[in-house]
Amino acid sequence: MRKILVLLSIMALSCSDKKTITAEEREVHRNEINTWHAKRLEEVKAPNGWLNLIGLYWLEPGVNTFGTGVDNDIVFLNTTLPVKAGQFLLMGDTVTLIAEKGVLIKSAADTIRNAIVFHAPTKLNKVLEYGTIRWNVIKRDEKVGLRVRDLASKAVTEFKGVERFPVDINWRLPARFEKGDSLRTIEVTNIIGQTVAQPSPGTIIFTVNDVEYRLDVMEGTDEFFIVFADATTGRETYAGGRFIYVKKPDADGNTVIDFNKAYNPPCVFSPYATCPLPPSQNHLKLKVVAGEKAYQDEHHL
Repeated sequence: MRKILVLLSIMALSCSDKKTITAEEREVHRNEINTWHAKRLEEVKAPNGWLNLIGLYWLEPGVNTFGTGVDNDIVFLNTTLPVKAGQFLLMGDTVTLIAEKGVLIKSAADTIRNAIVFHAPTKLNKVLEYGTIRWNVIKRDEKVGLRVRDLASKAVTEFKGVERFPVDINWRLPARFEKGDSLRTIEVTNIIGQTVAQPSPGTIIFTVNDVEYRLDVMEGTDEFFIVFADATTGRETYAGGRFIYVKKPDADGNTVIDFNKAYNPPCVFSPYATCPLPPSQNHLKLKVVAGEKAYQDEHHL
């Protein structure tokens, strides 16, 4: 009888080590995720968000004429720009705008007639405006282009949100950080086919149902950035994977990965984004039923 009591005491002690999640903790977590997601959707709809993108045009070295006329090198479709609006001159890492006479293109409060609008070494990158149209230069590896937005886009005014899996605190998982070599990189390919070696400080390691999983991270300011795929990818979730941020670890290497904050890349909202795809080692053999599902107006992939 004594041995049985001792055994029961050990079992009770063992069970007490496993933290029970209270109803209050679940509610606090649910509110946290809902608040986070509401903020994210506002960012998607914002003037510098992803819903209002209407064009992406790659520049050629030298002169690139632009406007709504079909004989331009770059045709700004579905805009109110003049037939001939001007030229973009691409020379190395510098882009100069030369506006046609009488075409009032602005940047902030200034009218731009002939000025450098992009200079990669100094990170100069002016946002240009004409009516409700906004555009700026982007650089992807060796490619330089114009990303165009329409602040009056119906995609913004008719946006109805993104479907999600139910918030589940069980997908908020303890994790540990395995630091890599200071020169470590991972190969990341984007949706337009460019592959770039990205600095990767290490790997996040977590466990689900007693199985260990690993995700290589990319550096961020206060957090690590992860692009991943899982067994829902291309089914319930976007075929190009999802993004998630993870707080940098404490002094002991501990952190948390909350898959309820897994979200869609910009490419689900517009074909004019240039999203990174999950590296092969970040394809989880696991069904992550948390976070955002595929957007109903997904464009491609």
